[in-house]
Amino acid sequence: MSPYFKPSTPHRPKVAKVANRVRIIGGTWRSRAIEFPDADGLRPTANRVRETLFNWLGQTLHDKHCLDLFSGSGALGFEAASRGATEVLMLETQSAAVGGLKTNQKKLAATQCRIVAIDALTFLHRNNQKFDIVFIDPPFASNLMRAVLSKLPRCLAEAGVAYAEWCVPLSDELANIADTPLEITKHGKAGAVHFALLRLASSYHPPPI
Repeated sequence: MSPYFKPSTPHRPKVAKVANRVRIIGGTWRSRAIEFPDADGLRPTANRVRETLFNWLGQTLHDKHCLDLFSGSGALGFEAASRGATEVLMLETQSAAVGGLKTNQKKLAATQCRIVAIDALTFLHRNNQKFDIVFIDPPFASNLMRAVLSKLPRCLAEAGVAYAEWCVPLSDELANIADTPLEITKHGKAGAVHFALLRLASSYHPPPI
């Protein structure tokens, strides 16, 4: 073989990167996929946990006003909209995630969803609206759960509920909040994720806004 001969390297076609993707599991957009970017702390709620959650909430959310405090992939917010929620306010601060939410909103024609780039605690401090359902799923490394739960009561409607997903039992967080009116009505665990449904105690009377 000639010393100048160099065997050719077989051509390897580039493999396109598969986007992060979850599927909506119920309602108008059932089986539709939503895609989302890689972002720090972004952790879509697993399908079986979402199934449990919407068994707790009921399969339809007609006339419900929802708040998704850490929207991330949009899995919970778009699922709520798919199941008939009147309004879903989706909050997110990471620009890549906000872009992904807007892309999915346009793809689904989700006019009942409103995406706002604002920090959850800032929003809760300023907010004067009451919500029927609040989704709370912050990044596990953020340490934000206790602060959010402390501010949550004033934005929950009288019969409202909150869904929270965290790295430790939610009862541990509530135990460290003095005089909290929040009660856990249902709870579960999937792998390292603890999740629970919370409501206001019947004896709680919110201060005027």
